Amino acid sequence: MKLLVTGSAGHLGEALVRTLRDMGHEVVSMDVTASSFTSQVGSITDRDRVRKCMQGMDAVIHSAALHKPHLVTHSRQSFIDNNISGTLVLLEEAVWAGVTSFILTSTTSVFGLAARPGPEAPAAWITEDVRPVPRNIYGLTKGAAEELCELFHRSHGLSCIILRTSRFFPEEDDDAAIRNAYEDANAKLNELLYRRVDLQDVVDAHVLALDKASAIGMGRYIISATTPFHFDDMSDLRVKAAGVVKRRVPRYEGFYGRRGWQMFPGLDRVYVNERARRELGWAPCYDFQTALELLASGADFRSPLARAVGSKGYHRERFGDYPYPVP
Repeated sequence: MKLLVTGSAGHLGEALVRTLRDMGHEVVSMDVTASSFTSQVGSITDRDRVRKCMQGMDAVIHSAALHKPHLVTHSRQSFIDNNISGTLVLLEEAVWAGVTSFILTSTTSVFGLAARPGPEAPAAWITEDVRPVPRNIYGLTKGAAEELCELFHRSHGLSCIILRTSRFFPEEDDDAAIRNAYEDANAKLNELLYRRVDLQDVVDAHVLALDKASAIGMGRYIISATTPFHFDDMSDLRVKAAGVVKRRVPRYEGFYGRRGWQMFPGLDRVYVNERARRELGWAPCYDFQTALELLASGADFRSPLARAVGSKGYHRERFGDYPYPVP
């Protein structure tokens, strides 16, 4: 296939270009930042450049975006220009060029306040049926980009698959309280239980989406590591997470104890990937239990692809002792 990949200088974009090229696909890769995996340097809001890049493409994977760490350094208008207007340009030019499939990398951040239940409520069981309640301009613009995809599917018959990915960045946590209280690997393993996914599994979901897009037509999927929790765990999980994890993954307690690690006191949501596994045939390999096994054997809990891509950061500078600007 001939594929256009946007955001090719980012974590996911680079991983996609690496993988798709290895699979034998012809890839045109686009980003505003030059990189070894970017063949066209330019903005997705530049219609002329997008039109040239779109010629002859079979499908588009749109992973370029402003993200949560940009909320302080970029204006709301910048988020609208990039995440909404840029997506619109890509969709319009995809239709004009006769592209058959469009894969949008979205985010579980679209759920916003729906994933933050009140203090007395159980943890939220988040499936694709939960109605998003945007918490900030990032979530709002990614949700709007999703709606644009659905509009173009209805209006033009463009097959669109939306992948709502949970966290996969390798950088330090953006919450100072988490950074100060937990080792980085400890915090990331905790997140694999409910709100994190390995980069390899994200790439695999995109490859499957390319294959299934024409048959599905239009679909939204949560892409997050498979959780060991059940819906009935949600009340206990909110206030005594360690006990629930011990019940579902008994060996975790001894492993954490030997390392001096701690489970978060309570978890506020669980992202459920069942629909993606069922409809896309997605089989994520890197979950909490697998991570424990890898670490116990002396290996890295991240996939080889995640380690190869490494850390990129979201800004060219540090802000004091913090990787992101503090509002």
